[in-house]
Amino acid sequence: MGLFNVTHPASFLLTGIPGLESSHAWLAGPLCVMYAVALGGNTVILQAVRVEPSLHEPMYYFLSMLSFSDVAMSMATLPTVLRTFCLNARNIAFDACLIQMFLIHSFSMMESGILLAMSFDRYVAICDPLHYAAVLTNEVIAGIGIAVAARSFITLFPLLFLFKRLPICRSNVLSHSYCLHPDMMKLACADITINSIYGFFVLVSTFGMDMFLIFLSYVLILHSVMAIASREERLKVLNTCVSHILAVLVFYVPMIGVSTVHRFGKHAPRYVHVLMSNVYLFVPPVLNPLIYSAKTKEIRRAIVHMFRRMKT
Repeated sequence: MGLFNVTHPASFLLTGIPGLESSHAWLAGPLCVMYAVALGGNTVILQAVRVEPSLHEPMYYFLSMLSFSDVAMSMATLPTVLRTFCLNARNIAFDACLIQMFLIHSFSMMESGILLAMSFDRYVAICDPLHYAAVLTNEVIAGIGIAVAARSFITLFPLLFLFKRLPICRSNVLSHSYCLHPDMMKLACADITINSIYGFFVLVSTFGMDMFLIFLSYVLILHSVMAIASREERLKVLNTCVSHILAVLVFYVPMIGVSTVHRFGKHAPRYVHVLMSNVYLFVPPVLNPLIYSAKTKEIRRAIVHMFRRMKT
């Protein structure tokens, strides 16, 4: 018997928001606005970093990577979410669901790695400013980007095979309007211990390690800032970290919430699972461009300058 000669449904059935099925058409409007803000805002930042020489610095190169991962995450979920809410088309082919699951988790892990890289950028800029340009060269930045992407794809690739070996015979109805690994595992009628252990290993060794290193970098940054005599200078230096700190909170707080609910909230109402997952996937791509545009004057100036040049 082959490795994948097991029972799989031809397709899965996606779910919008339980109990609000009759309101899906009305909810499609706000969802479209969120996608428009996420795709439009992040695309503007990508274009601004590309065309504005004043943004050709490591901090903004990392920001463009963050915007790219947000665009990719939005594009990974957009087809099934809009089909579910706008057209009530809930079917998704088994392999298409598997690919979407892989892409969602991969781009999420990429975002975590990019946030870690951005914390390293802030650490070098504040704690070792004289060597900033020598440490974060264009080659180093490109290398970090490749490493972040490679880590995501290599780490998560085994999930495809681990899931495909599982027979699905309980149901084919998923809890969300997109495919997530924890949600898909619940449909298996076989032992999922290996999948759970590997998923936990991935969570701790990547997201958990990233969070720890980001926290460590800010401990070192704070230690360095406290050595500055002037209060005004301390606040000025810390202000350069505000956008990144907000982006970290916007990403990790919902992620921790959805992980906790999936692992320990098995008896929680379904709408809690749906709400946490939607916040985790939709909020960071929407808020990140708004945070950086509002809190970083160089970004604001570059965007205004770019649009002015487009009009002339």
